[in-house]
Amino acid sequence: MLTRGFSGRKSAQEFVDRIPPGQHLVENFPVLSAGPAPRVDTAEWKFSLKIGPKPVKAWTWAEFNALPQSKWVRDIHCVTTWSKLDTQWEGVTIDDILADADLEAPTEFVLAHSYDGYSTNVPIADLSVGKAMVATKFGGKPLERDHGGPARLLVPHLYFWKSAKWVNGLQFTTRDEAGFWELRGYHMRGDPWREQRYTND
Repeated sequence: MLTRGFSGRKSAQEFVDRIPPGQHLVENFPVLSAGPAPRVDTAEWKFSLKIGPKPVKAWTWAEFNALPQSKWVRDIHCVTTWSKLDTQWEGVTIDDILADADLEAPTEFVLAHSYDGYSTNVPIADLSVGKAMVATKFGGKPLERDHGGPARLLVPHLYFWKSAKWVNGLQFTTRDEAGFWELRGYHMRGDPWREQRYTND
């Protein structure tokens, strides 16, 4: 689904080292989703960790926002070929989430799950050691619903479909299980610098 804001193609040679192959810069923030945006009330919001089907820990909105907060400035890259530089995010790193749960990653593989039924696979190596967060703010303001608010996964070094909107949990799995787009022909990892867009890329 492609909605408002999908425009703004421009050339910027001075940023060429920050733009992966096949990408172009935008100044706006395009809105793309696999389906309609769910309405998630923070009074009902919950984020959980699971090992397989077994819940390990869950946080309410207030509990989650009481965790250590981090501020990042990162470039992001969508598989539909746009890139946006120096985006500003705030939230809780995956490292801090695992630390609060007193959990060391039990497997190499993770599925991120969302309130709309969406899922995507991300190896723990791409989530840990300061590589990913659950973001609750963008540009200093609460994350808008269209962009995945109240909270979305942020994995900025991979194509943006890996940064699951409306995220409500991470599940450790014993194997690399395909998520929504991966089952539909997208790459299992999605490194923009290697142009890993589709299964055989």
